[in-house]
Amino acid sequence: MQAFRKTAAVIGALFLLTHVTAITAVVLYAPVFADPEYVLGGGDGSGVLLGGLLDVVLALGVVGTGVALYPVLRRQNEGVALGYVALRTLEAGVILVGVVTILGVLSLRETAGGGDDASLVAAAGALVATHNWTFLVGPGLICGTNTVLAASLLYRSGLVPRFIAVLGLVGGPLIFAANTGVMFGVFDQVSPWTGLCVIPIFAWEICLAVYLLAKGFRPAALARLAGESAEPAAPRVPAGV
Repeated sequence: MQAFRKTAAVIGALFLLTHVTAITAVVLYAPVFADPEYVLGGGDGSGVLLGGLLDVVLALGVVGTGVALYPVLRRQNEGVALGYVALRTLEAGVILVGVVTILGVLSLRETAGGGDDASLVAAAGALVATHNWTFLVGPGLICGTNTVLAASLLYRSGLVPRFIAVLGLVGGPLIFAANTGVMFGVFDQVSPWTGLCVIPIFAWEICLAVYLLAKGFRPAALARLAGESAEPAAPRVPAGV
């Protein structure tokens, strides 16, 4: 039980870390997103570089949550738990692709002043657009899917209060639907509709993190899962007996 208490604290801390790094990185990227001609300007790009570093930490934290949750969730269903780890890893990979595109804008910025400004602006715009797509696919579609896997296992196992798991079961499909709508042009990536759809999944991760840091997994649920995994297999009866 003590080991699972420490695991719960690590998971909670990692979920909070992903939120802090993600939000801070978006703020630091603001100059690139706000000004199409950012690539032509001079000055220090250390803020954007720091945002890229924070996104790398974000990706590591995303993988960390999947790896840390796996030993617990596998007691409920090993296949689904493994799927959660795989999708969290895939989500992190897509996030890292987005980091590379933003850093590519900084590399283009170093070549500014050569007289082909229009080409630089177009290339930087393509890199920013690619980053936006990675955000749509990774923290959007893939995250919505892996959230449902984790929330379903937590709901069935009773490891955390049911309302927290329900937030994930609601938030996952909502964020998936919202990003699908953006993909097909139903509404903009930044709009009131997408903002409303983000609230449940944001609440799911924050509530899960705070609960695990404060209380850990429910002991009764852990004991039940441990008892089920310890049950001996039924003896095989030889053929013909």
